[in-house]
Amino acid sequence: MINLFKIVSFLEGVSYILLLFIATPIKYMYDNPTYVKWLGMPHGLLFVAYIILAYFLWEPQKWSTKEFSIVCLLSLLPFGTFFVGKYLRNEYT
Repeated sequence: MINLFKIVSFLEGVSYILLLFIATPIKYMYDNPTYVKWLGMPHGLLFVAYIILAYFLWEPQKWSTKEFSIVCLLSLLPFGTFFVGKYLRNEYT
């Protein structure tokens, strides 16, 4: 499950960056909401998957409440999910 979480966290981060720095400026500068519509739903699904997977990894990863909160808060910051690897421990130790 840890590998799935790493993939989802990377994809969630990429979708968030695309949404914030490409789709949203196009929407407001060129009055074209198409890209926001295309990226909005996948980003939302990836965000929900990220939070659910983080919740299910909370106990196996032995995260404290503070660590779990940080992992969740990283999903709200641009580029934040790319740094979530710091909080992942090897599940076989």
